Amino acid sequence: QWKKKNFLNKESIGIEIQNPGHSSNYSNFSEKQIVALKKLLRFLMKKYKVLKKNVLGHSDIAPERKKDPGEKFPWKKLAQKGLSFWHNLDQKKIKEYRNIKIYSKIEKNLFLKNLNKIGYNNIKGLRPNKSDEYLTKAFQRRFRQDLVNGVFDLECLLISKNILSRKI
Repeated sequence: QWKKKNFLNKESIGIEIQNPGHSSNYSNFSEKQIVALKKLLRFLMKKYKVLKKNVLGHSDIAPERKKDPGEKFPWKKLAQKGLSFWHNLDQKKIKEYRNIKIYSKIEKNLFLKNLNKIGYNNIKGLRPNKSDEYLTKAFQRRFRQDLVNGVFDLECLLISKNILSRKI
């Protein structure tokens, strides 16, 4: 799922990039892979009028089942080339807000609502806390790649607010 769309395989183009993955020595993607991906994305986005906000990873649309492309995938580099979306916050400055837990129910609900507005959907059939953890990990794999722990903190909230404030 993404936003209000279900069964995305019927309406999307899947691109697989070779990587051993999280269960088998997950490694960085090669420069050759990323160069080829950029060319392919440019072509597909132009041909099919795909907006950068619709360039997604498996973990975005199926966070309870998928971890790929994962936290080593260069989402930020793709965004810098207009091939994906990313926040525009200073990485060093926002790290100051890392691990500052969100205790207020209002802020927790705001973060979860932000995830939903970005496109992440609650996972049916899971307890709310488990669904929230999977969604948060998917968000972190994409937008806060150096710490994927499933715990939303003030840094995650700030990133989510920034993404929503931008025209993507």
